[in-house]
Amino acid sequence: MRFIPTRFHGILDYIVGIFMIIAPWVLDFSDNDYATWTMVIAGAAVLLQTVFTDFEVGLVRRIPMTSHLMMDFGLGVLLALSPWLFGFADRIYMPHLILGIFSILASLTTHRVPSHSYKAEHTSPDHIRNM
Repeated sequence: MRFIPTRFHGILDYIVGIFMIIAPWVLDFSDNDYATWTMVIAGAAVLLQTVFTDFEVGLVRRIPMTSHLMMDFGLGVLLALSPWLFGFADRIYMPHLILGIFSILASLTTHRVPSHSYKAEHTSPDHIRNM
């Protein structure tokens, strides 16, 4: 069941992406390079993907929403499994697991298509002529 609007998903992406980048220092696991860089790279990927997605809060608008959600799912799986894949589960695993599962759930519960008003605004003849 998809109940999260794309606009809300995008706002969450910006917040969560920034949190992921600062998480190693906020949650005190920055002494582990694999755990730190996994989280920082995942956060940067979330932000970059959001900037390039064609939805209400995207800036460049080149990635379709369905592709964005598939990448969220894949990133979530990789992030959730990363402590065991990269061998740092004995030191830290909960932030990676929680944020990975969050990403998976967000990808499965967000609408696949931006709101009707967004689509109407960005597919109108006036918008196309102005490009």
